[in-house]
Amino acid sequence: MSDDRPAWARRIAAEREARQWSQAEAVAALRAHSPKRLPEGASMIRQWKRWESGEVTPSEFYQPIIAATFGTVTHAIFPVANRRDGNAEIIAASGMETLDIISRLQASDVDTATLDALRITTDRLCSEYPYLPSDQLAMEGRQWLKRVASLQAQRLTLAQHREVLTLSGWLALLIGCVEYDMGERSAAESTRRAALSANEAGNSEIAGWAHEMRAWFALTTGDYRGILAASQAGTDAAPSKGVAVQLAAQEAKGWARLGDRRQTEVALDRGRKLLEGMPYPENLDNHFVVDPAKYDFYAMDCYRLLGEDRFAENLAHEVIRAGTDFDGTERSPMRMAEARITLGVVAARQGDLDGAVNYGEWALKGDRQSLPSLLMVSRELAAIVNRDYANEAAGREYLNHLTALSRTS
Repeated sequence: MSDDRPAWARRIAAEREARQWSQAEAVAALRAHSPKRLPEGASMIRQWKRWESGEVTPSEFYQPIIAATFGTVTHAIFPVANRRDGNAEIIAASGMETLDIISRLQASDVDTATLDALRITTDRLCSEYPYLPSDQLAMEGRQWLKRVASLQAQRLTLAQHREVLTLSGWLALLIGCVEYDMGERSAAESTRRAALSANEAGNSEIAGWAHEMRAWFALTTGDYRGILAASQAGTDAAPSKGVAVQLAAQEAKGWARLGDRRQTEVALDRGRKLLEGMPYPENLDNHFVVDPAKYDFYAMDCYRLLGEDRFAENLAHEVIRAGTDFDGTERSPMRMAEARITLGVVAARQGDLDGAVNYGEWALKGDRQSLPSLLMVSRELAAIVNRDYANEAAGREYLNHLTALSRTS
């Protein structure tokens, strides 16, 4: 088939092939997930062929059924175009540049336009998480947190006070994430606790994300039971919010590392159903928004741990494709680094040392890294290289590089 097929058509074919299904078997699986009876006979197989060729786009009825058949969500396969320019939006929404916002913060009264600009600024900072250098984002985040927190000394209405507390909570969560990325674990945990304890506005989503951060910390330090406890606490705090999807994913990662395939798939499916039922996000770039492509990233991690190499490899390619802009720019470098390590793990398991090391080294070169997560996944590849290829020069070189990186974390 031609490479110029739509991405969704290539994805459908790749998902089917990863499961080693014929097109007839794929249609049979589709029938099992359909809420109503589908056309009989060969007509559905012909329809499936047209979908895989890209000749016909599946209707809104079929799209979620196709996604469920492959264990993902509709917009992971059929994405919605959604790009925003944060700086342009600040000016368009409020008419204010950064200096204007700062000068207004120094006034004795805070108006609605200033709070709107602060809300958009906070959203912009959270949207810069995937690619902005960690030290720069941490510095800017702390500066804005200090400015927002200073508003509590001014004359505020009850609604304004709650808004200031909420903005402070989001900024604290962002700073804590960046601190952890940089290896500042104690500072990150203190910031996380501060965001949770200072959540006087009672924002359930902020509370949920504070628990999600605890699950993430536990994941990267090997405290797998701690992941499950933190995930449950976060789900209890925000059962119907977007963070509940990520908490389900963290729980699935914990179960995968404990070797429990059934519980892994139960948690993944719970997260999938939650995400499928939620409105499409307004801003996919915001770190505290769970977008459909991120769900593929979660599932990739779990299938790699479970040894399902075909599924993991297929999802890794999807993560890389979804994270690459039309001009080749990497919008999601940290996700893509873990996807490349996943491809390295698959290559190593298949006896391809050169491919494994190339993927592993490529993942370590990124400017924007989350060191704890990157090292955690890299050690999975290192374990295979050390076991099977420790006497090979390429294997030793990779292991030495990873050891050196670990010392700096």
